[in-house]
Amino acid sequence: MTLVKSTRIESIDLLRGLVMVLMALDHVRDYFHFDAAVHDPLDLDTTTPVLFFTRFITHLCAPVFVFLAGTSAFLYGSNRTKANLFKFLFTRGLWLIVLEIGINSLNWTFDFTYSFIMLQVIWAIGVSMVCLSFLIFLPRKIIALIGIVLVAGHNSLDTIVLEGQSFHSVIWYMLHQANGIPIGETRTLFFGYPVLPWIGLIALGYCLGTLYTKGFSPSLRKTWLWGLGIGSILLFFILRGINVYGDLVPWSAQDTTVKTVLSFFKVTKYPPSLAYILITMGPSLLLLHAFEYVKNKFSDFILVFGRVPLFYYFLHIFVIHIGAIVGVLLFHDNGMALLSAITENPIQGLAAQGYSLFTVFAVWLGIIILLYVPCKRYMIYKISHKNKWWLSYL
Repeated sequence: MTLVKSTRIESIDLLRGLVMVLMALDHVRDYFHFDAAVHDPLDLDTTTPVLFFTRFITHLCAPVFVFLAGTSAFLYGSNRTKANLFKFLFTRGLWLIVLEIGINSLNWTFDFTYSFIMLQVIWAIGVSMVCLSFLIFLPRKIIALIGIVLVAGHNSLDTIVLEGQSFHSVIWYMLHQANGIPIGETRTLFFGYPVLPWIGLIALGYCLGTLYTKGFSPSLRKTWLWGLGIGSILLFFILRGINVYGDLVPWSAQDTTVKTVLSFFKVTKYPPSLAYILITMGPSLLLLHAFEYVKNKFSDFILVFGRVPLFYYFLHIFVIHIGAIVGVLLFHDNGMALLSAITENPIQGLAAQGYSLFTVFAVWLGIIILLYVPCKRYMIYKISHKNKWWLSYL
């Protein structure tokens, strides 16, 4: 199927679209898998290799979102003044924070009392954009240096652990230590995505945008992407092999070879460790390299999701959540369990009524197909209404 013509860079949108499709797999698992509310899929004592991989492959998603947000910011600002780029990044970052609190929390829980608000990837991108809006005034080499220091150096702060609700503790939860605080007597605010390494990653993504400037040699760009991708993967294996620095939890020998391998690849996401970023961004850069000249029906399908990322993100959570409730209504007789799932703990309640991993994959594919038409229609609308400034915020 031929897509509407766009000036966007297809390899970037293709990578973004691919990881967004993978992201839906993880979220379907959250709501549909029978074990989702009971055990961590990365728990070596209870997981299986297939379940572990189902979760591990979706690790690509958040780093790619944040990194490409930086790259897109560079491209957006390539024909605008720094002042205009600052205004866009600052206001869009604040808007994303508002959407995280007002829409995303509701999407996940359907709890109109907002008793539990988790600040997730949309929050991380929003805060990172606000910070990037100030960094853009620095020389690009300095921005790259700041990005490298934050990504590579933040694990040196792992031993700093704070408790309580003091101002310093809350700031630390925001920056580096996933934790929650009560708000009044009935609400909890949880900082699920501490932002320090994410700020570093968006800064590096911004610098990568240089490779996509007009007139930059495609062959040289592919050389850079290949070198950075392979280098990141090799550095991951070196750091993980030494097992001294780069992740909050060192790997260890297990009672079976398979579990030992899984332990080696079990890296920390909250906040994302250096090892986590290396093993996710390395393959992602290689995918950017591979997607440079890809053009076929499958890539056209995936591109649709990559061109409307925010619309897709909120829509897919809503559809998955509704689908899980419909599943309970159709296949279970206990109406009180459904009521409890909606009003008390949606994910845990729904997962208690869950299904096999095979069903999870089937539902995932069905939801992706279902979302294609509304996403494509919105994509066409955005392309044909470029003069509407507000669309850049959606």
